[in-house]
Amino acid sequence: MESARLLGPDEPPVFQIVRADGRSRYFLTCDHGGNLLPRTLGTLGLSPLDLERHIAWDIGAAGLARRLADELDAFLIVQTYSRLAIDCNRTPLSSTSIAPLSESTPIPGNQNVSAAEADLRRRQIFQPYHDRIGVELDARKVAGRQTILVAVHSFTPVFHGENRPWQIGVLYNRDTRLAQKLLALFRAESGTVVGDNQPYAVSDESDYTIPVHGEQRSIPHVEIEIRQDLLADEAGQTRWAQRLAGALRQAEFLLSAAPSSRP
Repeated sequence: MESARLLGPDEPPVFQIVRADGRSRYFLTCDHGGNLLPRTLGTLGLSPLDLERHIAWDIGAAGLARRLADELDAFLIVQTYSRLAIDCNRTPLSSTSIAPLSESTPIPGNQNVSAAEADLRRRQIFQPYHDRIGVELDARKVAGRQTILVAVHSFTPVFHGENRPWQIGVLYNRDTRLAQKLLALFRAESGTVVGDNQPYAVSDESDYTIPVHGEQRSIPHVEIEIRQDLLADEAGQTRWAQRLAGALRQAEFLLSAAPSSRP
């Protein structure tokens, strides 16, 4: 039995499930949905203000994901602990899995993390989250249920002093089936500035959810990034959830009508 504990029995679980019985094909994840820290880590040496910044979580992403789950009647899993404890969208082998620096902010509590401490964070935060995703996707496969994986994220409007013009980013790696259809739909909307693998691109080094749960299972998938100033309130989150739901439904129809192909 594991003796070292990162989380106390009275602390929140590492994930929340929304619409566990969602009936649609959609399966939503929110890898950076929360900014909680285990009591054993304190504040990692950061101020309360720092822990509200984008370095600690994807601002507005959880609210967007919850509304999108409602729009689509979709299963959603939301990670509740800060990516500064451990990033649930990075392989634990990555140097940024437990970041000593985020943008230009040093993270004091992450400067000298031992291998044992890192493994504790992995086993008690990262692994339960991804194990739960795997269990659900396995159950869907056994049931013969079709699935579309959508990873919901948000990005800061200014990064290292540079303004980011995109309102939405559509991200992908090897499998472009769903992403290319979404890109075409958003490009057709007047006034929408859409990023094609911007402000980030999916890769095995920089991401985990899409490569492992999407690509390795060969299910249609996409990662969505919305600029955080557009998700600053409930109205913005609702507006973007409705836009995304409409675009995803259209893309799903186009995907089902297209000849079967894989990259």
